[in-house]
Amino acid sequence: MKSSTLYYALILGFLSAVGVSALDIYLPSLPSIARDFQTDGSTLQLSLTSYFIAMAIAQLIYGPVSDMFGRRPPLLVGMTIYFVGAVGCALAPSVHWLIIMRFVQGLGAGAGAVIARAVVRDLHTGPEAARLMSMLMLVFSISPLLAPLAGSLIVEFGSWRDIFWVLTGFGVLGGMLVNFGLRETRTREKRLESSVSSALSNYGLLLMDPYFLGIVGIAAFGMSSYMVYVSNSLFIIINHFGLSPSLYGLMFALNAVPFFIMSQLNGRLAKRFGLRRVVRGATLAYSAMMLTLLATRLAGIDSFAVMTVLLLLGYGFLGLVVPSSAVLALEAHGRIAGTASALMGTLQFVAASIVTAIVSLFFNGTSMPMIAGIGVCSAIVVTFSLMTLRPMPAQVAAAE
Repeated sequence: MKSSTLYYALILGFLSAVGVSALDIYLPSLPSIARDFQTDGSTLQLSLTSYFIAMAIAQLIYGPVSDMFGRRPPLLVGMTIYFVGAVGCALAPSVHWLIIMRFVQGLGAGAGAVIARAVVRDLHTGPEAARLMSMLMLVFSISPLLAPLAGSLIVEFGSWRDIFWVLTGFGVLGGMLVNFGLRETRTREKRLESSVSSALSNYGLLLMDPYFLGIVGIAAFGMSSYMVYVSNSLFIIINHFGLSPSLYGLMFALNAVPFFIMSQLNGRLAKRFGLRRVVRGATLAYSAMMLTLLATRLAGIDSFAVMTVLLLLGYGFLGLVVPSSAVLALEAHGRIAGTASALMGTLQFVAASIVTAIVSLFFNGTSMPMIAGIGVCSAIVVTFSLMTLRPMPAQVAAAE
């Protein structure tokens, strides 16, 4: 059982990480790309935004399609599109072409992000699902841990285009893992229940489910706070605090370490206390750290050390929130796990795109807009948690 769980965690974790790696490994190359294309940071940020938007759109399609035709076919299609987008980025003759091909790459990356969660739900529920999801997150966490460092090294010894050739290789590897290593987990009988009309009906059902939307809100704004850090940290840490690109890559990776460690406690804590209590307690601790960071910054303390420590602690608790939230959101929707995972992923990316866009409007070269955005997101997270996780719906109680 343990070897089977590890096997699925490695494959599903890689397929999920493929999408994130295309973001994290790319961040240290932004100054080089800006110089080569003689463009400014705001224009280049569109290559991040287009990627987010594409993943959000793609997930709405991949989820129901995976319910109708199984998990493997849309994963293979997604990895192929991801491959095409990565090659297009590597050969981009202009920043506008780069933005377009990043959109294409995002369309492919959406497959791994949404279907991996659905496969977990196909296989397990409750603490076992939390355990597999946490192991998946362990593999997934290696991406933000190593990708910025890898990107810094590639830029230092090569070209930013080499980063996209590496991502091309990831697309090839992802396709091989799906084709040769992943069995179909969506049975033929369950596929017969799914259609285009049922997908639309199921989306309506999910949008009318306050418990599902509340759990998604917790995960969405938790990840939004992380994406605010991702999209702003390069300019803050290098330009505002004066660290070198190599040290930036190291500091960025350090934020993944507590997330990496804490996510592994999920299965054990869920079995002892229940998923709902784990998420509720972790959101309170996460928000306490981030709001403390905002309070210190409002008090005039603009310290790199203080910011780093509180972010490390906050994102550590977020490592308990994200995997368990995904399990809770899909727990009562196993029949339409692909569709539910798709809507969850899309709402997460839409929230992250809107939040990062709003924070970018206030960017002034200091750490204040970034920290304020993170603090506001954490306040929204704890509000959703307190509103959603008090009464236990009957179907969730039965599932637990």
